[in-house]
Amino acid sequence: MSRTEYPAGPVVRTQYWRTLPDGRAQCELCPHHCKLKDGQRGACFVRAGRAGEIVLTTYGRSSGFAVDPIEKKPLNHFLPGTPILSFGTAGCNLTCMFCQNWNISKSREVEMLAEEASPELIASAAQRLGCRSVAFTYNDPVIFLEYAADVARACHEVGIKTVAVTAGYICGQAREDFFEHMDAANVDLKAFTERFYQKLCGGDLKTVLDTLVYLKRKTRVWFEITTLLIPGENDSENELKDLSRWVAVELGPDVPLHFTAFHPDWKLTDKPPTPSGTLLRAREIAKEAGVRYVYTGNVHDEEGGSTYCHGCGKRLIGRDWYRLSEWNLDAKGRCRFCETPCAGVFEAKPGDWGAQCVPVRLNGLR
Repeated sequence: MSRTEYPAGPVVRTQYWRTLPDGRAQCELCPHHCKLKDGQRGACFVRAGRAGEIVLTTYGRSSGFAVDPIEKKPLNHFLPGTPILSFGTAGCNLTCMFCQNWNISKSREVEMLAEEASPELIASAAQRLGCRSVAFTYNDPVIFLEYAADVARACHEVGIKTVAVTAGYICGQAREDFFEHMDAANVDLKAFTERFYQKLCGGDLKTVLDTLVYLKRKTRVWFEITTLLIPGENDSENELKDLSRWVAVELGPDVPLHFTAFHPDWKLTDKPPTPSGTLLRAREIAKEAGVRYVYTGNVHDEEGGSTYCHGCGKRLIGRDWYRLSEWNLDAKGRCRFCETPCAGVFEAKPGDWGAQCVPVRLNGLR
């Protein structure tokens, strides 16, 4: 925690805190439970103490917007082929040494939040740009929950769906309130040991597992899971078996699982990139454990990126990177060969956005 000045722009009072006997405010958003004096910031950097309360200092300000393919989140079973308006803010409540968006999530320069955008403007922009959904991504949206919730409300009013790309590191009541506003999520399950979370992320595994179980048992949110495989840290066969079995048993066989390739970045540059063989083996382990939809990512692997029917084994959705190359689902989301349902949120026809990623300035859309 650090003492610093507040940035220019709106500062919003938050709900998730309590007053301690010594006058400090304890944040109740995530398990860090930061105890803040006036002027101090929490571990996430964007929630701060002011006048005995906890405020959000980045409401309405973004590090930038882009229109992406939904598959980039990655979500392979939620409105395939459609464009999604993506944005983030700054900061994060985990300290992952391997962060691949570190210039945003690790930023302590609030001035980088150059684009101001109201919830209504974001919803309107998504409509004008032909996006079916809006993604809270690049940094973890749980830390700007109040802003994300308001954006989600504005989006839902005009028929735009919302997607959270998150590590799931959030406490119980805040978890319920956050996911109430989400239609879909991709949750980073960074590893399957407490050692990894404590050593490399500054968090704990149990909280993330609790979030995944909550999503499955208590919500209608469509969600998928991503695990970045780091050589020598979370890629052992035993750990992959434990992770895959847990997903299959606790969450069920229909939750898609993405294994993605690591590349050296941020503070973890002494590890080599993930060999393609590791990803292929991880995929096989998960399938053997009973997970029906297992994908490889951050590598060019058409087979590992495509969706297959768990009934007859035929290819349902072909993918070449983020471009759809084949579509064999009927209007009800069933295999057109054997009529076995494919788990997910599908429309009668897929989108045709392709692989393009287009930066946009919302101010030009006013």
